[in-house]
Amino acid sequence: MPSVSIHPTAEVEAGAEVGAGTRIWHLTHVRSTARIGAGCTIGRNVFVDAGVTIGDRVKVQNNVSVYHGVTLEDEVFVGPSAVFTNDLNPRAQNPDWKVTPTLVRTGASIGANATIVCGTEIGEYALVAAGAVVTRDVQPHQLVAGNPARHLGWVNRNGEVVARGDEQLPAGVLEER
Repeated sequence: MPSVSIHPTAEVEAGAEVGAGTRIWHLTHVRSTARIGAGCTIGRNVFVDAGVTIGDRVKVQNNVSVYHGVTLEDEVFVGPSAVFTNDLNPRAQNPDWKVTPTLVRTGASIGANATIVCGTEIGEYALVAAGAVVTRDVQPHQLVAGNPARHLGWVNRNGEVVARGDEQLPAGVLEER
């Protein structure tokens, strides 16, 4: 098994779990009770909050904060400076604050500078375009873009567009490998 590689400027708190072969780059902070799977790449200046779960073979690019309540399943890609939220009613002082979870399913990709509003689920192998603002669930294999994010088409497991517009998901896309 390949060993974990943690840059000397990164801080991985005691109690955090990091899987074999994972690389953690410069100035990254991984909080205690966070779980990062095997074979991941966690880029420069990434924050992984306590209680976060990141699956295997995930790539989180530079300047991303993965806050408490966010789960990234296996083989998820998160582009540079993407934003996750975890509070539907943010206030500087709120004694009744509670985390609103977000789930990113296996193989989904989130483009650079996209914002994922908490309480949403990004489906398997979905593709969120760069700069999109996701305010509602994204279906498996769905391509979304814009503010707020809207349906543009469907993608296969490789992220290639297989249908545009309002067409239905082509038969066989879900079974492709």
